[in-house]
Formats: sequence, C-alpha cells, structure tokens
Amino acid sequence: MGVPYCTRESVKAAVDVKNTAAANAQIDRLIESAARNIERLCHRVFWPWTGTRYFDWPDQSSPTSWRLWLAQNELISLTAVTAAGDAVLLADVLLEPSNDGPPYNRVELDRSGTGSWTSGDTPQRNIGLTGVYAGAPVEERPVAALAEALDASETLVDVTDGSLLGVGSLLRVDSERLLVTDRRPLTLGVTLAAELDDQRNAVTLTLSASTGAIQPGEVLLIDGERMQVVDSTGTTCTVTRAADGSTLATHLVGAIVYSYRTLVVARGAAGTTAAAHDTAAPIVEWVPPGPVQALAVAEVLNSIAQENSAYVRVVGTGEGQRNASGAGLADVRSQVYDGYGRKARTGAV
Repeated sequence: MGVPYCTRESVKAAVDVKNTAAANAQIDRLIESAARNIERLCHRVFWPWTGTRYFDWPDQSSPTSWRLWLAQNELISLTAVTAAGDAVLLADVLLEPSNDGPPYNRVELDRSGTGSWTSGDTPQRNIGLTGVYAGAPVEERPVAALAEALDASETLVDVTDGSLLGVGSLLRVDSERLLVTDRRPLTLGVTLAAELDDQRNAVTLTLSASTGAIQPGEVLLIDGERMQVVDSTGTTCTVTRAADGSTLATHLVGAIVYSYRTLVVARGAAGTTAAAHDTAAPIVEWVPPGPVQALAVAEVLNSIAQENSAYVRVVGTGEGQRNASGAGLADVRSQVYDGYGRKARTGAV
C-alpha cells in the first residue's frame, strides 16, 4: 500500500461531502488512485520509505566505476552501505549532488578513502544501501503528542490534538511511521453547560470546563452533529455548525462533547518497524510538496464529478452545452510535471 498525497478531510473541505461510509470509501479509493497516477506522471515517489535497496555492482571497466547511479531510488539520507555483504564505511561514501540534494541521485566512493565495491560471487544485487528514500526533500511538521503509551501492536491511537490530522496522514513517532486509515471520536471529558439551538447563527458552545485543550480546526461531535472549531477560550468555543455534511440539531445541557482524536493507524508504515512509545511522545506529520497536494485534491474532485455524472459531465446549457474540458486540471498537472517530473535518464556518465 502506498501513501496518499492528500487527506480525506482536505477533499471534503473543498466540497463539504456528507460523512457516510459510501462517500468515505469513494474518496479514499480516488485518493489512492490519484496518488499512484501522480507517481506515474512524474516517474517519482515522493513519500519517505526507510529500508535497504540493492543495486548491481558497477562495471569496473567503466571510467567512473566508483559511481553508482540510483535512477528512481533517490536517497534522502544513508545509514549503512554493504558490498558483497561486507560493510563499507559511511565516511568513504559521498552522496551527490552535494550542493543540490537531498534527494540524491547517486552515491560515489571517496577516491581518497579506502572503500571499494567488491563483486562477491555475482555482480547482481551486490550493493546494499540502507537509508531513507524519497523523490523530494522530506518536510515534517509537529501536529500533536500521544495521549497514551503505545505498545508495538496497538492500532487505535489517542492523540492530544486532532486539528491538523486526517485520514491519509503519514505520521512519525520516534523512528516509527504510522499511516492514518480512519478517525474516531474521543470524549474530551466536558459537556454542554447551556442548550444549543438548531440555528446556524447559534455558534457559541458553553462548556462545563475549560476548553484550553480544544484547538481551532478540530471537529467536535455532539449528539449526531459535527461542528468545526473556529476559536476556543475559557469555557466557550466558537464553531461552524453542521460541518462535514452533518445535520443541524438542538443539543441539551449535559450533552457529551467528543473530538476526532482517536486514530486508526497502520503500524510500521513506509518501511519502518513498529515499536513501543511513551505518553506525550511528539507526533510529526510528513508534508507532501504543495503542488503535489494541490494536484491530488484536484484529481479526486475531478473524479468525483466524473463518477457522479457517469463520465458524461457537461457545462453550459442549451446550444452552449459542451463536454467539460478539464483545462484547469490539465494546468495543475503540467505545473507538477514541470516542477517534479523526471524527464531524462539520470544514469549518464
């Protein structure tokens, strides 16, 4: 399973899709399709993968036998090197281009050092490079902390803040990466202290305790209605009502307030190993390149519109009616390809 380049929530924010199992399944399927299409378009995988990849022994008759081209296996960082099963000192290996990377598209032996590529019994899969692979610089941002300790097998993870997270987020706790596959409501330990009418202009929640832990951007669940937090101070929250396609309703004093802070995750994602983590361990999220995120959302929105129209989507009326051209989407694709597409061989001497 690959990693998405946008979240379910970012797509829903664009069209305010009603939160149903069918809609979520459609969006998740189209997000996966968009991600793999972007990778085919650019001949590049953007998300970070940790592990060992193997390469054939360079031709010793080549004038640059000390250089190993990585093709589509671009490196961000390197932690171990082997040749014919023997360790090569990292100090004897150079990542190139040193001035432009990461990502790095080749490794070279330091010709002033003692390292060498040895062939062993066969030149095939002879050199092993262990590190982080990605087709673009790896950017991460802090998003929350663990609200509980984790063992190496738990797949339901409680976090301290749900405002920046979504289904499809690739997270890192210590050295382990986790892929968010769903979110569930978690009680915040507070209730409504004043009745809330079923009016869209009734946007102030009065709660039974301080709302200092509730963050702008979080989605709250009260009875069956979802509300997005605009601001939070003291015992009050300002919200946008009937968010995420939910239904506006009246809520009585004592109604329990939930936030989507329980994450359903795939452990040991992107080549990492599942491990135990302590309470309050910081969580960071991998951030895809901005244009790639924008294209992913655009591809999903286009696919939703096409599927909902049985792929006969038209614009205009009467004699002016015509098939939708998708020119705007084509422009976004072109910008991503121009900026990130691999357009030529990288293995030239």
